[in-house]
Amino acid sequence: TPGTHGSTFGGNPLACAVALEALNVLIEENLIENSAKLGNYFLKELRSINSPLIQEVRGKGLFIGMEINPSKASAREICLKLMECGILSKETHDTVVRFAPPLIISPAQLDMALAAIRQVL
Repeated sequence: TPGTHGSTFGGNPLACAVALEALNVLIEENLIENSAKLGNYFLKELRSINSPLIQEVRGKGLFIGMEINPSKASAREICLKLMECGILSKETHDTVVRFAPPLIISPAQLDMALAAIRQVL
């Protein structure tokens, strides 16, 4: 109903110009392709980790969820251990560790993250 939802800055000309430029950057810098390519690599490498903590790994592009066996550990425990290794992640629904690296991540940075994830698991 009117007045129950609003946005101070939504839809104004400046916000629209910024949004359009953000879309241009995604296209011009091939960030969509980079996300698909490195996301497939990240998924493959995470799925190759042989750990009783992992129940499933799923995702699209660089937005990936790793389901943790709740009888072994909580996703929060895993996220805290990863943070000690310099990897920021987010637990969701108590059982999923969510990875959302920046679209500009390099393969070398992704390999460093994978090494830390393997160490924690």
